[in-house]
Amino acid sequence: MADPSHLVDFLSIDPIVPVILTVETEADKFSINQATGVLSTKVKLDFEEKSSYTVQLSITDGTNRDDASVEVEVLDINDNSPVFENPPATVSVPEDHTVGDNVTSVTATDADAGFNGEVRYTLLGGAGRFNVDQETGVITLADQLDRETQDTYHLVITAQDQGRPSRSTTTNLDISVTDINDNAPIFSKQPYETTVSEHAEVGTDVEDVMATDKDDGPNAVVTYHIVKQEPSSTPPVFSIEAESGRIILAEKLDYGKAKRYTLEVEGQDGGTPVLTGSTTVTVWVEDVNDKAPVFSKDQYDVSVYENLAGGTALVSLEVTDEDEGGFSKGHFIMDNSTFVINSQGVISLRSDATLDRETVDNYILQVVAVDQPVDGLSSTAQVIITVLDVNDNNPQFLPLPETIEIQEGVYTPSSPGEVCQISATDTDVGDNGRITITTFSNSKFFSFRDDGTLLAIEELDRETQDVYDVVIIAMDHGMPQGNNITTVRVSITDVNDNAPVFSSDTYSKSILVKDAKVGDVLLTLSATDKDAGSNAVISYSFSEGSSMVALDAETGDITLTSDLSEVTEDKLLTLTAIATDHGTPPESDEAEVLIYFKIASLTETVSFESSSYKFTIKENEPEASTVGKVKALTGSPPVTVSYNMKSHEDVFSVDGEGTIKALRPLDKEEEEWYILTVEAIDTRTPANTAETTVKVQVENVNEAPVFDAEIYKAEIFSISPYKFPIVKLQASDPDVGESSELQYSLLESTTLLDVEASTGQVYVLDASSFGGSPSSFQVKATDKHGLFTTTTVQITVKESASDNVVVISLNQPVFTVEKMTTEIEDSMKKVLGWTVKILSVRAEGGNEMRTIPRESTAKTYVSFIAMDSSGAVIQATVVKEKMQSNHNDVKVELEKVFGSSLEIKVEESSGISEDSQDSSDAVVIALSVLLAISIVGLIALLTVYLVRMKKMKKDTESDRERFNVGGPKASSIGSAFHFHSKKQEVKEVKFNNMPDSENDSETVRTGHNISSL
Repeated sequence: MADPSHLVDFLSIDPIVPVILTVETEADKFSINQATGVLSTKVKLDFEEKSSYTVQLSITDGTNRDDASVEVEVLDINDNSPVFENPPATVSVPEDHTVGDNVTSVTATDADAGFNGEVRYTLLGGAGRFNVDQETGVITLADQLDRETQDTYHLVITAQDQGRPSRSTTTNLDISVTDINDNAPIFSKQPYETTVSEHAEVGTDVEDVMATDKDDGPNAVVTYHIVKQEPSSTPPVFSIEAESGRIILAEKLDYGKAKRYTLEVEGQDGGTPVLTGSTTVTVWVEDVNDKAPVFSKDQYDVSVYENLAGGTALVSLEVTDEDEGGFSKGHFIMDNSTFVINSQGVISLRSDATLDRETVDNYILQVVAVDQPVDGLSSTAQVIITVLDVNDNNPQFLPLPETIEIQEGVYTPSSPGEVCQISATDTDVGDNGRITITTFSNSKFFSFRDDGTLLAIEELDRETQDVYDVVIIAMDHGMPQGNNITTVRVSITDVNDNAPVFSSDTYSKSILVKDAKVGDVLLTLSATDKDAGSNAVISYSFSEGSSMVALDAETGDITLTSDLSEVTEDKLLTLTAIATDHGTPPESDEAEVLIYFKIASLTETVSFESSSYKFTIKENEPEASTVGKVKALTGSPPVTVSYNMKSHEDVFSVDGEGTIKALRPLDKEEEEWYILTVEAIDTRTPANTAETTVKVQVENVNEAPVFDAEIYKAEIFSISPYKFPIVKLQASDPDVGESSELQYSLLESTTLLDVEASTGQVYVLDASSFGGSPSSFQVKATDKHGLFTTTTVQITVKESASDNVVVISLNQPVFTVEKMTTEIEDSMKKVLGWTVKILSVRAEGGNEMRTIPRESTAKTYVSFIAMDSSGAVIQATVVKEKMQSNHNDVKVELEKVFGSSLEIKVEESSGISEDSQDSSDAVVIALSVLLAISIVGLIALLTVYLVRMKKMKKDTESDRERFNVGGPKASSIGSAFHFHSKKQEVKEVKFNNMPDSENDSETVRTGHNISSL
């Protein structure tokens, strides 16, 4: 609409003359005021009808006229609302319409202009699933549609102009969501389950299944199909009506063939594409008991080891029954005293039963399975149980020959000597019963062939050693290995491999014919033979007979058999003496015999004061020591004599005075007697000679004993019995006579082992207390004069099962118990029925016998093992139980040994408390301190003693020089200390099943041994 008036300016030339203003055009709509010139509208203008006018005006004063045009522009006001142009009432949209795509569009117009005619669209309703473009009016899908959730939407669309105030109009739009086949059929149950008797007739209704489809129309129409039957069959056992979903029995049922059927049923809709749903229908076949139980096998074969623990399960018998419930109500019947079967069909060894393959190696059991307690059906199976062997028997030696001998000789591994056949048996089988016999000691000299023949493989010299105590071990090849040990004494018989040896190469004698008498003993021949028996018996003879002398075949005495009346001048009788042994073949030695028959008086020539001399010299005297002095007489003072040594010139010498000296220190053990021939030569012309026989005896000086090895090594098991022999030490005394009686003892006492004083046999007292690392002990050999030497015994203990050792305590002193070990073993064997081997005997503080005060209140611990008849060790728990149950009987038997005051207790441990051990440690420390003090004192005493003896030696030598005594003699300190260097052997005794080359490793070491006082 336009303003109703507008001022039109005009100018009149003559203001007095009136003018007339006239609207020439559009006079119906405009008028002008004559007085004011205001152009005004006469009617309401409508911008929408016409937006501008050209109004022609005229002015006249009657005379003059002027025209003017007025352009009138009609301004718009928002007086019109938007108007929709044929909006749709309903629009159909498929539910799978794509989000963002157009659904429809609306258009509204506004007759106004400018902002007043500018339309914007808005939308209400639609649950946020639709948008409208505010400028174009295009409606698009904002979110996915689902017909099954909502199938119609009511939208209110508003068209609004932009005037002030704005004007708007609305229209309604219904959107119908059309169906697509996007839902599969859904069954009412998942799964279905029903039961049908196995006697049901064909055509019987089994189950009705039903499925629904949320779609619409054909998309929601469901048809049914059975797509799978488990277990399958041809033809199928079941069918289904496609339209109704009714499942019908199509074939007869058999519970024995199938107890349950699982059907997979599918429902299909009528859409495109077709969608399907499925469900499972479980049909249980109701049973009628008409089937007997069935074992999974007609025969069960089971193998078990004979050490099977009581109560252990052997085999589970599997039984099936085609009837309902299977074998759940069934039971088993088996009659056997060794095995039992439970309700689950598990056969076990009775808890109080044991197996022994050596007694019964096979069991055949009959087992009956019954399917129900009353009127049950049954079946039978056989169970064969084979008992397998375990290594529970030790090898047993068969009786050994009473006498085992082999001749001395040179034997080698490639050319051995057969000693004897040794056999052992083992009641086990296979490797458990396969036996290998090896040597435990003296493996350097003896070994075994595979057939059990004991062989000599090293040179045997009876003269060196005539008896070998060979410890042999029979070991089976089981795991763990069983073994048995025994000792075989092999005596070495003599072979005549040594010839007699004369004491001198030449025997000589000078006699005066006039003084000779028939039967006089002129000379005595002496020969020795290192062999034994008849091989060492010597007979003497001359190679050629003589009418003047005779030789006693047994004594070697040469006696005069002639009165020598036919001897008228000096005569030399030369004979060859033969010493022959009684061996086969005999061996012999020869010596020259020279007898001088003199006519003239010995004083007219040269002769010795004595036809024979005897001197003694102590062994180990220094070089040039005087032995004695001989003297020859010439009968004339001007005639002098010189002397000559005619035998043993390398050992003795004689000077011009007739003094015989030793050229080197002598050793009695090397040679005790020397028969010397000393010649005297006078200064006459021609010179006269005479000979005399000098017997030199080497006297013994006490020397320290010598061990044949510097180190002895041995291995034993931790369950070695009490006083089990470990290794035998051997020492030799260079001396003879009383000084050869050696006594063996430990340098320091111990509870672990001891040594037999007279034989050197080392035996174990308590093998279980050695520990894992090798233990070394010092053993000494002492002669009768107190001189001793030491050797080292190194012992390694192999661990055995410690749970086999039983400890009991007795209220008796340890020294009393130790003496009665044999009686204890015998007494306990009577009660327990097992062989008892004592491993150790120790006092409450762990001390040995010699250090325990002899009080009747003492407490002694005895460790032992028990073995059955096969030699197998019984477990400690079993032994303890039997000891407890037979406690009174054990006490009665042991009271016979120790008296009625005996108290006995089965201990849980070794019986050595920590306090006791601490006490023992304190004692050891105290003794160590005392020993150190004693050693310091001994060193001081020895120092003083050496100084004094050195002074005494000087004084003695001075006295000898003043009294012209033969020569220097060893001081008494020489008999107190003996220094020697000797190759020592390290002997090693191993207790294992290694080859001999490994068992008997021997090395030679050179050492120096200083024997103390």
